[in-house]
Formats: sequence, structure tokens, C-alpha cells
Amino acid sequence: MCGRYAASRGAEDLARLFEVEKWEPEEALAPDWNVAPTKQVHAVLDRPVKGSDDQRPVRQLRTLKWGLVPGWAKTPDMGVKMINARAETVHEKPAYRRPFAARRCLLPADGYYEWVTAQGELKLEQEGKRKRPRKQPYFIAPAAADGSANEQPVMAMAGLYEFWRDKTLPDDHPRAWWTTCTVITTAAETTPLANAEELSEGGPRSLADIHPRMPLMLTPDRWDAWLDPSRTDSEELRELLAPPPSGLLRAHPVSTDVSNVRNNGPHLLKELPAPEEETLF
Repeated sequence: MCGRYAASRGAEDLARLFEVEKWEPEEALAPDWNVAPTKQVHAVLDRPVKGSDDQRPVRQLRTLKWGLVPGWAKTPDMGVKMINARAETVHEKPAYRRPFAARRCLLPADGYYEWVTAQGELKLEQEGKRKRPRKQPYFIAPAAADGSANEQPVMAMAGLYEFWRDKTLPDDHPRAWWTTCTVITTAAETTPLANAEELSEGGPRSLADIHPRMPLMLTPDRWDAWLDPSRTDSEELRELLAPPPSGLLRAHPVSTDVSNVRNNGPHLLKELPAPEEETLF
């Protein structure tokens, strides 16, 4: 799954990387190293500019709320539970099939966090001796060409966005319309991580060792096709959901400080020499 990620790049940098034609400086978000559900996030999408006579799709950088609220929802409350959509079923689920056909986006990130339960902690939980086992967080991000964390590439997560109208408010109210999004996930890779040999002995060697799911990362060669709103054929779109080539991601243990959403800052990405829990596997 993807329940927390880091997004520290500024709007200007994102506009350059994704060849954005339109973005509003006043909507730019501050760097966030602990992005959690319900927060505002940057999204890249292709859509006609509202109020323009020219209805061609324009590449835009927009600010959306993480947690998709379907247009038919009576209240926005269900958005909290809809932060992820499974690639295997996104084309058929009632909440996702319409945005999958017409409202796709990219959610830029430095990388995402995932938590692993130590074997010792898991055993205690199974024996009923610990109700809330301690978990070791890992930061997972694209690796540079040499497999390192140098010159950190951007991670473009496949996403969907949707509009929801709050009928309790008048049309001219600034919060009458909500624009929300979700991250598409896929089965985690079982092949070795780009930095598998650098991790501590007994540590994870693949993403599947950390968690069975991962956000679907789209490589630059798929960006245009994914964002193109004229593409509506479900089968053709599903082909774009194929996992990226293996070996593009690296992972390292980070401080458990990231587990508290109130903590923020670049220190959350700092690589630990070894997991805080000594025996993970």
C-alpha cells in the first residue's frame, strides 16, 4: 500500500520536470517529508483550463486532497479510506472506474514509507504478549543510475482524481467543490532492490520482503499516455498499469520518528546504519 510519502520538491521544480504549462504560485505547497492521508498534495494532470475558449488539454500542476471522494458520495467521509486503489481492480470498482477512464494524474514524490514488524515482535503479538508490536519504517525511493541515493530522481506515482460537490454550500462558496485523489498500488516486486547488497545482514532484499503492495511508479515514457484524457479504452489503459522494470527502487531503514505524522523535516529520510529493531527477519 501507500499510506505515507515524502514530497519535498517545489512547484517550480515539478513544473520543469513534468513540462507543466499552467500552475498557480499561490497554490504551491511547502516541502513535506511526512505526507499523510487527507493532506493537500501536488498532482500533475492534463485538463482543459476552466473558463478558456480553448478546450485542448493543458498540462497542469494542481493541489488536491489525498483520499478520493466519489462524485456520488453523500458525504466526504469515505475519502479517508480511499487513499489507495488496486491496479488489478481499478477499472471495475464503482468508486474508481469513472476517474480511471477520464481523470488520471501523477503524484510526484521523493519516495514512500513502509513499516516492517520485527520477527521477535511478531512472535510476541502471536503469543498475546504484545498488542501493538513495534515496527521498523523503511524509506523506499527511486535509485540513481548507479543504484545510489545520489541525484535523487522523482517518483511519479500513478493516481486518479475526482470532483465532489458539497450540496450543503452555495455554488459560489470556495469549498463547494472538493478535488481529491488516490494512489494506485500493485503487487510488490520480488526481485532484488537496487541497494540490496548494502542493507544490513538479515534485512530485506526485495520490496516484497517489506510489504506485499507498492505504489505503481510510472516511468517517464508512460507519463503522456497515462495523462492523456482522450484515452478512454479500459483495456488499453490497463496495459499502462504494468509494473515498471525491476531494480529501479532502493530502500533503507529510517527513524521511527516518521511514525508520528506531527514530525516533519528532511531528517526523516536519513538512512540508519541498521534497523532500530535488531532482528527484522
